[in-house]
Amino acid sequence: MNHSYVHGYDFREGIRLQDQASTLDELLHSDTAFPAGSRVLEAGCGVGAQTIILARNSPGAIIKSIDISESSLAAAKQKVTAEGLENVHFQQADIFNLKFELESFDHVFVCFVLEHLSQPRKALEALKKVLKPGGTIVSIEGDHGSTFFYPESEAAQAAIRCQVELQKRAGGNALIGRQLYPLLRAAGFQEVTVSPRMVYVDSSRPQLVDGFTRRTFTAMIEGVRDSAITAGIIDPQLFDTGIKDLCRTAESDGVFCYTFFKARGVKSTHE
Repeated sequence: MNHSYVHGYDFREGIRLQDQASTLDELLHSDTAFPAGSRVLEAGCGVGAQTIILARNSPGAIIKSIDISESSLAAAKQKVTAEGLENVHFQQADIFNLKFELESFDHVFVCFVLEHLSQPRKALEALKKVLKPGGTIVSIEGDHGSTFFYPESEAAQAAIRCQVELQKRAGGNALIGRQLYPLLRAAGFQEVTVSPRMVYVDSSRPQLVDGFTRRTFTAMIEGVRDSAITAGIIDPQLFDTGIKDLCRTAESDGVFCYTFFKARGVKSTHE
């Protein structure tokens, strides 16, 4: 089962994920909260960037955060402990081979995980098995095809396509945001709704210019430079021009837009 993480697990990637989470907290999570006493499974917690937000937003919920990477779990534990949060429990686990009792969670939360899986529908089906009837799943994913900016640049789009292609070759899908509705429906979830969350950035929003355009998105694309060139996907000069043009969108007259998709589904009470 291919579920490679194309961005890697180094220190810089951990920082990028934390920048992304803190910058997008309100946009993505203003309506993410679970009732006190409910059992929540966070599937694929990574380094804990989203875990902290979940735990803060739902202080009375009991959160079980899992990940396949031992090093990511260690980083997540460290972050949660540093924040003084006590409602999170960590466990190393594979989404495709869960050892939890059937129907043992009230809610499932999965964020920026499905894009890295070669069989996202099977992952959703596996998660549904441990969800109680009437329980909910929340899934958040991006879609690199939603990116547009000013000044326009074909070189920048070419650099972005490198990341999309590398993720595809690794078994993932950087365009998965637009597919959340059919994926959740195909996995058997009911009452599926999807809410697009656009990140709009101009110089009147300096926190987003720095936190999202520079430190999250451009840093992510820049991080695949060596892999893209080695794979023969792009010419080095064109890639570097693309990164320069992405940086240009963060200047005083630049504009950058990207859309995330937040889906919610319910497990039928008749299963």
